[in-house]
Amino acid sequence: MYIAIAGNIGCGKTTLTNMLAHHYGWEARFEAVTDNPYLEDYYKDIRRWSFALEVYFLKERFRDLLRIAESEHTIIQDRSIFEGVYVFTANNKAMGNLSDRDFETYMELFEQMMHLVRLPELMIYLRASVPHLVANIQKRGRDYEQTIQLEYLQNLNERYEDFIFKHYKGRLMVIDVDDMDFEHEPKQFASIVDKIDRTLFGLFPE
Repeated sequence: MYIAIAGNIGCGKTTLTNMLAHHYGWEARFEAVTDNPYLEDYYKDIRRWSFALEVYFLKERFRDLLRIAESEHTIIQDRSIFEGVYVFTANNKAMGNLSDRDFETYMELFEQMMHLVRLPELMIYLRASVPHLVANIQKRGRDYEQTIQLEYLQNLNERYEDFIFKHYKGRLMVIDVDDMDFEHEPKQFASIVDKIDRTLFGLFPE
């Protein structure tokens, strides 16, 4: 079985992925970004290297999906290939960092890949407002995240909403996390687990 956790920067994906992996005995998978050989060049010349960067990410995410499909364990993944395409790459295109030609080539490659992989059994979308994201980003204190602009987070939020509610075709669970602290409030985490149990296993019918 394959579960994906989706959501904007700072919404709590990694925390929830770890907690659910521990609770259910699932295997957690996380996206490695530091090994991307295009990152340094990308930040020096974003428009020049955007296409190469996004194709590299796509290749790595596709490889992860193939490995997940071969696994005998239940996998829970922090961020999916679909977000990389419909949120982050689409945002790069909107910002003028990808030409129409490069974006069309990228999307054609992605669509061909989708013939070989399956959707997650469940995608859990952590929905959060920009103030909530900013508070979490500041709290965890990662230096490279402190310069993220509010407009950028808002643009990503809008693309997440568009992706989740207009493009995604799989089984979906939406959790509004603005008023939640599931890491420190056991009852809130239990409510998420109950919802997953109902959705995946048909337990605790309403």
